[in-house]
Amino acid sequence: MKKYIGFIILLAGLALALPSCNKDEIDDGSIFDTSAPERNEFDRWLLKNYVNPYNIEVKYKWEDIESDMSYDLVPARMEQSEKLAQIIKYVWLEAYDEVAGIDFMRTYVPKQILLVGSAAWDADTQTSMLGTAEGGLKIILYNVNDLDRYIDNIDALNEFYFHTMHHEFSHILHQTRPYSTDFQTITESDYVGAQWSEQADTTAHRLGFVTPYAMDQPDEDLAEIISTYITNDQAYWDSLLEDAGEKGAGLITQKLEMVRTYLQDSWQIDIDHLRDVVLRRSAEIKDLDLDNL
Repeated sequence: MKKYIGFIILLAGLALALPSCNKDEIDDGSIFDTSAPERNEFDRWLLKNYVNPYNIEVKYKWEDIESDMSYDLVPARMEQSEKLAQIIKYVWLEAYDEVAGIDFMRTYVPKQILLVGSAAWDADTQTSMLGTAEGGLKIILYNVNDLDRYIDNIDALNEFYFHTMHHEFSHILHQTRPYSTDFQTITESDYVGAQWSEQADTTAHRLGFVTPYAMDQPDEDLAEIISTYITNDQAYWDSLLEDAGEKGAGLITQKLEMVRTYLQDSWQIDIDHLRDVVLRRSAEIKDLDLDNL
């Protein structure tokens, strides 16, 4: 019993020695900055046209932590960022809205688009990175500061921006709902991985690929078929098949039919309807007032 009494006395002494909590003044201020951010006109436009309808954040102000530190990059200029954001909304986001509905885009679209002013040049492969996607959450577009050079050339706009956008979005779709494994068996022995950069266009075509990059692996092959098909008209596609020769054209056509079935059955998207909408909106870029938000 004595040891318990001693323990109680010790606790009582400690209690007397401790300061009363009731006498402490509590600072109820937050350690975080809770003030509203300052927004310029472009920020307010992005809030209305990207954040509110799609929950997409467009980052055009330079934050080096957001980009690949292995490249020497420069920030995107404000004027070019404003123009490209308007074009992306009209040609990419609203094209899918028209075909599949805005709820489709709200659900599956990447939640961040990062704009970078310069190209990302890879000295090892002697290739320039046009865009990347990270886990279906972020798309990075490079070479934004050269937009005015391509503004009147839809082929160039597709090459530097929209082929990339459609390609990366295709990855999000097939990662969400996988395509048939039969697709990869069509040209299974001709995927070459990183050596795709050593292949010529005609070589790729004759082996059954729409671009050299499609030779990397099946996922890239499928994404390249979708992005190449919907950003080019039938005359371009026919010339590609002619360049591929009879065997290559047969392989490419077989893949396209599998892609057509996949998009229709898994997403209720008619790839030909999507192409018509994308091409029509692309042709209408010249009529957009890109100088005013």
